[in-house]
Order: sequence, then C-alpha cells, then structure tokens
Amino acid sequence: MSDKPSIVFAHGLWADGSCFSKVINLLVADGFEVISTQNHLNTVADDAAAVRTSLGRASGPVVLVGHSYGGTVITAAGTDDRVAALIYICALAPDDGEPTQADQTKYPQTPVFQHIEVADGRLFLGLAGVPDFAGDLPEEEQKLVWATQMAPLADLFAQPVIGAAWKSKPTYYIVGSEDRTVHPNLQRFLAQRMGAKVTELTSSHVPMLSQPERVYRVIREAADSVQQSAA
Repeated sequence: MSDKPSIVFAHGLWADGSCFSKVINLLVADGFEVISTQNHLNTVADDAAAVRTSLGRASGPVVLVGHSYGGTVITAAGTDDRVAALIYICALAPDDGEPTQADQTKYPQTPVFQHIEVADGRLFLGLAGVPDFAGDLPEEEQKLVWATQMAPLADLFAQPVIGAAWKSKPTYYIVGSEDRTVHPNLQRFLAQRMGAKVTELTSSHVPMLSQPERVYRVIREAADSVQQSAA
C-alpha cells in the first residue's frame, strides 16, 4: 500500500466529477489514489454525506479538494478526522451555520448569473453563459462543459452549512483572477479569513481544466506536507 495520502475531489454547480480529469491523470501517474465524488446538488447535507462515503473508500489520510460550490461541501465534510488538508479552487467557504450565499451577497453579482435558465426547479447554465464560466478553454471544451453540467436545486445556496473544516485543518486556496462566476475579491476574502496558503492564477472559474499543471502542483504541495507530517 502506498504511503501517499489519498486525494478526494468535490465538484460544484454546472459540472460533474469529470471536471477534474486532467488533474486526476497527473496525480494517478504519480501513484496517488484519487476519488472524484459525484454530488447530486440537492442538499448540502446529502453532498457532504457523499463525500464522506468517498472518504470511507480512501486507503489513507485525505487531501480534500473542492471547486466552486464544492468548497461548501468540503467545508462541511472536511471536519471528518480522515481529512488531513483542504484545497479550495475558486471556491465558496461559508462559516458554520451560514448558507453558501452568505458572503456572495457582499460582492457584485458576476456575469454568469445573467445566463441562468430555470427548469423543473433547477438552475441550468445557458450556453451563452459558458464563456463566463470557462472562457479560457477552447470552444470544443466549452461545449463539453455545457453538455455535462449538473444543475442544482434552486434553493441549494440558501441551505445552512453545518461545520467549518477550514477553521481547524491546513488549508490552501487557488484564486482565479479572471473568474466571472465567483468574484475574485470574494475568493481573496475567503482565503484570507481561513488563513489559507494562496496561489493566484490568471484563469477563469475552471483552472483545473485550463491550467491543470498549476492546480496539480498545489495538490502535490499539500499532499507532500501531509505525507511528511505522517512520517
């Protein structure tokens, strides 16, 4: 069995677990065990439970990585003792008892929200909004992002989050300076509040797809620190 920590991912809105595929390939090539959780985007509690199920499949201490709303999920699920470090990618990170939207309302609304389509109680990203979500990807990849999106229930961001793992775990934050989905200044505020080690990239909301090598390096840094601490 490898002494490397396991890497568990949690995706956000308008995505699925495959959004980490480019980074997963790099980590697997390095011998890491990787699990990418599929969130249903119905309730925060259910998505946190899905991540905890992934923790149960991991063979070692976990570096837990959340993108966008996935940051909310790891904030709740990351209180689990099996989690050794947290990585937030252009992610939200509410305080204990707050809803995901609590800090978003303090910043200007980003352009992506002009392209939301509501159907059957769920919020879909319209095709015209993909450039605001993933504008630094080639056009064919942008179309794939749109085609594979998972849409949340409309009230997902209003649900309170139980737990705040970033208060007690080593934390890293990747800021996307050109993000048009989660405001970059909100990201900077959240990173500062949690005392995270910050890497700022000139990227859209999806640096794990547009700059996978840079995201991989941050995950490797966190994983190496966890491994050294366990030695």
